[in-house]
Amino acid sequence: MKPNTTLPELPVKTPEGLSPSLHETAAAAVEDLQERYREATAFLREHFDAVMRGAPPEGRYRAYYPQLSITTSSYAKVDSRLSFGHVAEPGRYGATITRPDLFGNYLHQQISLLLENHNVPIVVETSDTPIPLHFAMDAGRHVEGAIEDHLDRPLRDLFDVPDLNTTNDNVVNGIGVIDGEGLRALAPFSAQRVDYSLARLAHYTATAPEHFQNHVLFTNYQFYMDEFVTYAEAMIRDEASGYVALVAPGNHMLTRNGESGTPASKMPQMPTYHLTRKDGSGITMVNIGVGPSNAKTITDHIAVLRPHVWLMLGHCAGLRNSQSLGDYVLAHAYVREDHVLDDDLPVWVPIPALAEVQVALEEAVEEVTNLEGYELKKIMRTGTVATIDNRNWELRDQSGPVHRLSQSRAIALDMESATIAANGFRFRVPYGTLLCVSDKPLHGELKLPGMATQFYKTQVAQHLLIGIRTMESLREMPLERLHSRKLRSFEETAFL
Repeated sequence: MKPNTTLPELPVKTPEGLSPSLHETAAAAVEDLQERYREATAFLREHFDAVMRGAPPEGRYRAYYPQLSITTSSYAKVDSRLSFGHVAEPGRYGATITRPDLFGNYLHQQISLLLENHNVPIVVETSDTPIPLHFAMDAGRHVEGAIEDHLDRPLRDLFDVPDLNTTNDNVVNGIGVIDGEGLRALAPFSAQRVDYSLARLAHYTATAPEHFQNHVLFTNYQFYMDEFVTYAEAMIRDEASGYVALVAPGNHMLTRNGESGTPASKMPQMPTYHLTRKDGSGITMVNIGVGPSNAKTITDHIAVLRPHVWLMLGHCAGLRNSQSLGDYVLAHAYVREDHVLDDDLPVWVPIPALAEVQVALEEAVEEVTNLEGYELKKIMRTGTVATIDNRNWELRDQSGPVHRLSQSRAIALDMESATIAANGFRFRVPYGTLLCVSDKPLHGELKLPGMATQFYKTQVAQHLLIGIRTMESLREMPLERLHSRKLRSFEETAFL
């Protein structure tokens, strides 16, 4: 007979509770959130360190995320042009909050709009959602899996761990706007969902979330990353540029005053570089590699940072005989055969082009190429981009795929653009796509060694510069214009 290994249940130990507080200014509310979060995470770290030093556990250690809420009893009359900053109808709205230090500016902005539009106080209190120990650790510290070897009972008995049952995208997918107690969602993500993505970002990009900027470029080729680094280094040397640092994988930082940190010993799965500005309005560039799975993975996580816009700059197959290698494709519609988002965003959901982004992209092409109007048609087409999940689609019977592409009026094909646009639509992040034709498989111009060498040399720098100019143009646009109402559903969160 096996010995009885059941351990007695431990009493729950929590920090001293703070009473709910009412705030009439965003600054006071954010400060309160930061204080509660600091106290809660310090409690977990201190007791974890004590247990690891050999102190007998006094109980199960638990601390909770802070919570922000607002209650309104009237239908506020707000500026109907705004897509965010207000709630739709009377009720109580709330959100659990994590990392108020990282999201301080964002929280200040969103809370200020609520106070302005509804004229009721903000309530800051302790939620009933535990903070997992893993997410309470300081940067660079981790809870190792072997830690249980030092304890006489499982880690889960002493500390809360990440819970996938409560880490989901229900709010952004439109199925979790109201919880079981009638609390409506105030923000698109819960605190634990945000913490989960912050951890994944550090893993996939080898850079800390603090370095991500509000304007994000995605590419599927390292050539673009090399060119971005060259451009960024020049901007750092130019004091008038407004850029202050280039952060590389490993959190290696280059400024006008020199370098700090150590470059990553090996490249992460999705190498990421940040050309930063003091207010976070710089440019982050991510090499997502090839395929819709990567595209979905990284946008799932960057979305929690609430960027103002993301763009896809990559290579594509030109589908029209009139196209030439090096021509540009400005996507205004997408055929979604990537399949990675089918469960979250059905394919019958249209992904609209956003006028503000489209105009900025076209104007940037005109500026960089010195072509405009009818002359621009020589090198750029606006049309439908098809995204597929089979890189070697050309090897299959082409009659079916080619017929579908023709019926859709597609002018280009790739493996990432529709995924990035669709996830932008899903997460309410403005999006756009400008591709460059690198092969024409239907017309005998395959992407083979040597065929694209000159193309890479001449087009990558120009293409990247167009993307950067687009971002710099959008940076000057007021948020209420950039964050289009097209991205908002019937019942939306007040926070962006």
